[in-house]
Amino acid sequence: MRFLESWWASLAYILDCTSISPFNDQRTHQTSLVKHYPVQNVGNGPVFYPHGPPSDNEILMDSYREDPIIKPPYPPGDKPALGAAIQCNYSAMGSQWRACNEPRSRGCWLRNDNGDEFNTKTNYESNTPIGVLRKYELNITTKALAPDGVPMEHGKVFNDQYPGPWIQACWGDQLEITVHNHLRFNGTTIHWHGIRQLNNTENDGVNAVTQCPIAPGQKFTYRFNATQYGSSWYHSHYSLQYADGLVGPMTIYGPSSDDYTYAEEPILMTDWNHRSAFEDWSYSLPPGRPRPLMTNILLNGKGRYVEPGTKEPVAETKRYTKILQKGARYLLRLINTSVDTTFVFAIDGHNLTVIGSDFVPLKTPYNTSSVLVGIGQRYHVILTAIPITPSKDDNYWIRTIPASGCGSENFVENGTYLLKNTGIIRYTNSKCEPTSTQAKISTNCSDEPYESLAPMVEWRVGEPSNTDVKTNRTFEVGLHGIQGHPYHPDYDRKLWAIDNLPLWLDMSEPTILNLNTPNGSWPTTLNVETHNPKSGDWIYLVITAPNGTVKDLKRPERFFAAVAHPIHLHGHDFAVLAQSNETYPGYDKLKLNKRNPPRRDVALLPTGGYLVIAFKADNPGTWLLHCHIAWHASSGLGMQILENTQKLTARLSENSTTRPSIVDTCSSWEDWVGDVTNHYDPKRPDALQDDSGI
Repeated sequence: MRFLESWWASLAYILDCTSISPFNDQRTHQTSLVKHYPVQNVGNGPVFYPHGPPSDNEILMDSYREDPIIKPPYPPGDKPALGAAIQCNYSAMGSQWRACNEPRSRGCWLRNDNGDEFNTKTNYESNTPIGVLRKYELNITTKALAPDGVPMEHGKVFNDQYPGPWIQACWGDQLEITVHNHLRFNGTTIHWHGIRQLNNTENDGVNAVTQCPIAPGQKFTYRFNATQYGSSWYHSHYSLQYADGLVGPMTIYGPSSDDYTYAEEPILMTDWNHRSAFEDWSYSLPPGRPRPLMTNILLNGKGRYVEPGTKEPVAETKRYTKILQKGARYLLRLINTSVDTTFVFAIDGHNLTVIGSDFVPLKTPYNTSSVLVGIGQRYHVILTAIPITPSKDDNYWIRTIPASGCGSENFVENGTYLLKNTGIIRYTNSKCEPTSTQAKISTNCSDEPYESLAPMVEWRVGEPSNTDVKTNRTFEVGLHGIQGHPYHPDYDRKLWAIDNLPLWLDMSEPTILNLNTPNGSWPTTLNVETHNPKSGDWIYLVITAPNGTVKDLKRPERFFAAVAHPIHLHGHDFAVLAQSNETYPGYDKLKLNKRNPPRRDVALLPTGGYLVIAFKADNPGTWLLHCHIAWHASSGLGMQILENTQKLTARLSENSTTRPSIVDTCSSWEDWVGDVTNHYDPKRPDALQDDSGI
């Protein structure tokens, strides 16, 4: 009897692992991305579906309404659900425009009767289509989460889900997103990562820089234009909130620099903790305490946790899984939303074709076995569904491997028990775990090859308007010894810094409302760098990360630790003129690439090396530059760039609604802060802020 039971179990396993492909000629889902599909009653311009036209048995929310406002889609799933497919509506442009984005012409987006196009060669900083207004509502609440089977009681989520809902728009659309704060003890602000926010700094979503926090029980509406296209994410910029779950994917549909058949929803890779980041941060503050460490890896909010010293997960939680059709080409949107970890992404048995970095399409796509994705970075890659190293069961592991050599271990127990095989690619309906093996790939902590990241739209970078860069004005990243007000708690400790001192912001006094402060009179803890060049002039920044052996007599209070840092600039794409893990040689000895250098909004400052970036002074505003390791940002590794503030002041004065909205938000915040019963610890009102604020 036992033999028969074992035989039947083995047969069932074999049949389960050798299921036939689920695809056939009658399938209706995963249709062509952005195929022309006429819709009635929406004007004379082109209207088409980024997910393909609806099948006969699918009902699309608002598909046939004249009203261009489309309700938020449901979360991404294995098959588009009600409302998941949106329309790209360009009826405002007139009937002479047509959609031209097809599986064999992904580089084209719109074409008119004269042959003019919006495509990957269009300079999107000066020329974008005219889309429609899309409105979203985000409700922030607390929720116990267990994405890997282990409860984390202090989760913070958008719309009762983790990750947050997938925000979708089309190139040229306007977005209006209202955020409701239902948290008990936290304010919040939401940042739309990588969005240029041209002449719109007040909607960048950084507390103490562009606004006061949204007080509990209050709301704030963000408005911005989708002038770029590609993939990104949105997240809280209030202290460490995003580490507890306040993140979500964002897609702006547009052309691509290589062709593909189908497109998948965004893939978010992240590290994860079984404790609130606020708990870990508070515990680490006294001198001698260890830095916070993460406990697991998630892929699109799913993971499995194995206790140290064991081999089995604590729960059989779902893995991120995709079933593919052999021979098709799939667009994958990779996003690193981590707190502390740079990842190497790979799929066993397959190569990847990289076609875009951050919001920038590449001039020449390149093939690779893996892609290193720093925190905040995004890559568009194409997966050709033809295994180059076939697995016997046609199942393949997706791997998210922490990069090595970034300067410190990020995980408890050095990560020896981490499950780095976090997802599965299948070609059948099998439920078996893959037997595929990992290829030999580099896990070195360095951005993708510099020479491979040349953008499609070329930049020629001019000479710096800030001439002090030529006299070796650098921003040196290190741990800075500090004590006393305003840093709280009042310990003698070392905090991360990039400018004069570790950044420490006053949430009740946002920079945007204090632009009349005379240059040179800003508190040094605000790390304000003022630049007022002619519009379109170039600003250079040289950022260095010397290792611990460097003796810098100018900063005896600063310890230079050998750690890599993902540097993010708000309000701009920047050109990467130089990037090296060698010691900074001085400006005169630099070899700067000014002819179409890589361009993005997050770049890795290599361990012990330097990063030289340049951006055009064409966007007046108060812009934050910071390390995207959340612990480092909270510690103070950031600074503010005030760009042409006289133009910003004039614009805010002319707009009758913008400044009052910011002032009202600050008034509500002050009312909430002033009532100590709202504080987490009413007996210690001074403990409301124990980090930089970002």
